[in-house]
Amino acid sequence: MAVVPMPAEDEQVAGPTRRARPTWERPYAWLLLGVDVVAVGAGLLLVIAFGVRSITGPVLTTAVFDGGETFQRSLVDLALVLGWPLALALSRAYEPRVLGLGSDEYRFVGVAALRLVAFAALTAFVFSAPLLPSYVLTVVATALVLSLIGRYVARKQLHRRRSLGRYRRRVLAIGSAAHVARLAGHLEQVPFVGYEIVAALCPIAGHPRDSAGTASAITDSLAGTNSTTNVPGTSIEIVGQPDEALRLVDTVGADTIALADSDTIEPAALRHLAWGLEGTGIDLLVAPALTEVAGPRISVRPVGGLPLMHVEEPQLSGGARFAKGVFDRVGALLLLVMLSPVLLACALAVRLRSGGPVFFTQPRVGRDGHEFRVVKFRTMVVGAEAGLADLRHLNDHDGVLFKIRDDPRVTAIGAALRRRSLDELPQLFNVLAGSMSLVGPRPPLPSEVSRYGEDARRRLLVKPGITGLWQVSGRADLSWEESVRVDLDYVENWSPALDLQILWRTIPAVLRGEGAY
Repeated sequence: MAVVPMPAEDEQVAGPTRRARPTWERPYAWLLLGVDVVAVGAGLLLVIAFGVRSITGPVLTTAVFDGGETFQRSLVDLALVLGWPLALALSRAYEPRVLGLGSDEYRFVGVAALRLVAFAALTAFVFSAPLLPSYVLTVVATALVLSLIGRYVARKQLHRRRSLGRYRRRVLAIGSAAHVARLAGHLEQVPFVGYEIVAALCPIAGHPRDSAGTASAITDSLAGTNSTTNVPGTSIEIVGQPDEALRLVDTVGADTIALADSDTIEPAALRHLAWGLEGTGIDLLVAPALTEVAGPRISVRPVGGLPLMHVEEPQLSGGARFAKGVFDRVGALLLLVMLSPVLLACALAVRLRSGGPVFFTQPRVGRDGHEFRVVKFRTMVVGAEAGLADLRHLNDHDGVLFKIRDDPRVTAIGAALRRRSLDELPQLFNVLAGSMSLVGPRPPLPSEVSRYGEDARRRLLVKPGITGLWQVSGRADLSWEESVRVDLDYVENWSPALDLQILWRTIPAVLRGEGAY
């Protein structure tokens, strides 16, 4: 593809024109607003249906409002219908930057619920209405659950459309060809994030920008260094030098500029680029050199007038670990009680359909390298491990993992259990015993750990989990490199919100059965 000509230096530089927000953002925000209003309305209807109003109603008298009881209740209901979306807006749950990606959107919804209940408690204290907070709490708790479900469904629909090439942001990338290619490769692996690199500005090795800034200078330079006008390994066109961003953003029709590496552009030039984009509606993204770290661990703090990115240590110890342990044990106990009929049915099926022991135990490596025995429903023939050496050549996986898509040792009932991950339910006993967590990296075999590199060993900083990013991201369909990457992403960025998000995503992942063999 031809290189876009650059204007001469003595030409006046016109800044980029103002961009309207992407056409999907406003309708999507209105959709979420509708979801939230329906959610709080459904909460009020459920309160009426289950008789909670009759319990709290007598307290909502003249202590809160003057007038008849029906009028008072109507005012409270109207305040909730208006207050729920208002609390969400004040908690930034409608901001474009959080819609469709990450856990911030769900976290902000939770923050809005807490703020609304706290406001109700304060109002009850001022007007001497002690049961008002319980009434509001009942409605808001219902609205919270329904809003989260509605937003999750809306997000999945948005992701599906993005995977089909719609609702995407057009990105002009700045950086070396290698860094741009790496960024483009990552974005291609996750099309649901909605970013598409349409052009790149890369420094031209061995040829400073010609004073006339002509296209031939770029072409000659690229030809002299055995390069092309495209980023190697991609179809992304190189349209000029990094300092031409403001001139060329309109030419390529980009609504986002992404700095792929910090060595390509001087700090002063980056500052002027940010100034030039003010008021245009064009986003500026900067990829940090420290990858696999995101979310709450990163904050920008001014130090002597210089903004520095501060990276907190992973939350692997102290109060966070204690809270996670309590959540794991309580959750495992509740799940064992709720799923006891399913556990009994699976046990009977294994015993009656395949004979032999119901459970299979195997040594695995947990946190800090301590071994434990994992418990699962037996899905293979008795003595399956003895024939492992004869099947090594059938391995369908790369790296240190051993997986066979159509393993001849798997029984018929075992295949059915594996397809829905039911064979892993007994690991809830491991969670109760403290050797595993509900959410964490995949529990590895000792033979696998002996072949780990330095990166993979960071998996052992936390307890392995029954589910994790590896399960909701494809399980056995992931390559070894991808498996390590998603586990490190979990270790580096763990938070309670991330655990809840993974647990929620586990349900559809299990129902789909992708990568389960």
